[in-house]
Amino acid sequence: MYAILDIESTGGKFNEEGITEIAIYKFDGHQVVDQFISLINPEREIDEYVVKLTGITSKMLQNAPKFYEVAKRIVEITKDCIVVAHNAQFDYRILSTEFARLGYPFSRQSLCTVELSQKLMPEQPSHSLGKLVRSLGIPIADRHRANGDALATVELFKLLLQRDLDKEILTDNVKNLEVKFNAKLHKLMLDLPSKIGVYYMYDKESTLISIGKSKHIKKRVNQLFTGTQKSQVALQNQVERISFEITGSEMIALLLENEEIRRHKPKFNRAFKKQNYTHGLYPITDDHGYIHLKLMKADGRKRHIITFTNKDSGKSFLKRITETHGLCEKYTGIYTEKGCCNKYSQQECGGACIGKESKDVYNDRVRAIIEKYTFRNKNALLVGYGRVTGEKSLVLIEEGKYKGFGFFKLNHQISSMKIIRSLITQMEHSKNAQHIIQSEMRRNRKLKVLELPSD
Repeated sequence: MYAILDIESTGGKFNEEGITEIAIYKFDGHQVVDQFISLINPEREIDEYVVKLTGITSKMLQNAPKFYEVAKRIVEITKDCIVVAHNAQFDYRILSTEFARLGYPFSRQSLCTVELSQKLMPEQPSHSLGKLVRSLGIPIADRHRANGDALATVELFKLLLQRDLDKEILTDNVKNLEVKFNAKLHKLMLDLPSKIGVYYMYDKESTLISIGKSKHIKKRVNQLFTGTQKSQVALQNQVERISFEITGSEMIALLLENEEIRRHKPKFNRAFKKQNYTHGLYPITDDHGYIHLKLMKADGRKRHIITFTNKDSGKSFLKRITETHGLCEKYTGIYTEKGCCNKYSQQECGGACIGKESKDVYNDRVRAIIEKYTFRNKNALLVGYGRVTGEKSLVLIEEGKYKGFGFFKLNHQISSMKIIRSLITQMEHSKNAQHIIQSEMRRNRKLKVLELPSD
């Protein structure tokens, strides 16, 4: 018998979270035989990030039962069951912590559908619940709500049972999760912010052993501290101190992380890719003088327009600019058949591919795209979110090179290059840094790009 569950929590300090919603489906291997679904008043504040993610607010929980009022029902429905959850380590820790506060020794065997899907469905590109069930054709409603995620996990678990013909993997993966309170890790979590930035982990010799960036520093470190992978356990055993740098902007967090890892080379970042992009967009002029935009594997010997983390990202960008700027599908590689492209037959293309549109007119549109998405030989200032209200971040580009980032108050006058340089923390230009900046320019419509005159 299985108790397939999902829990939504308040977030916040490690091992101080409370449950805001729980859904449990008792499953006999063939069908659901019992269920329990309830909002729960956690008697504590809900992290702002969690409110945005789940939509559950403190007001919604004012009249919900407290955990001690539903604890008996949870014990009854999970009795003699194996607890099943997607990322069981997290759900089991939260649940057993709530019981520990009541002085009740809650103990169940468990199965993690993340681990099972990795073994039984290794071909899947992602094993996160949302992406995995969508790729398997499993409907999921109310994502990041307990009932919606629990129902999706029930259907996923049915598929996993079907895949495991000999039942060896299910047997081998049943675990006794005894959540032990780690005072050291708990103390390290206390002062971490629920904001975007970069975190630094040090060992007992004050050697920097790990650097990372996150949109939610506390949540990310919490994941590392509750993880069971070999590298995560090793990090948990060695970390003695954590510091952090709030950036306010994801682009600056990425740039800072990239620079710090390049400079310090922490041992837990050895798998950090030297090149964090795989494909690039390159201009190629044909025999008739038309400029083609070709998506190819990144080649450091050739000058690219823009780079992409993967091929699909590049294809999506090409499709978008082809439609937006009226480019020829044959000259962007979208249409590969003979004759005119689809867009010409639909009267959405000037016919460059069959000589109907002059190369000069067509190439002007292509050059405008190249000019927009590359900062080659440019002086520019990229202005985005700051760390606090009333502050903005800035990234400086001089002569096409990334120079660094900084912050300024909204009432601060940035009227000259001298003032701008005084606000900037100097950083080293690299292909990775250029990729990060161009990617942000491409996807973040709220980012302001201000062209600056030369000195």
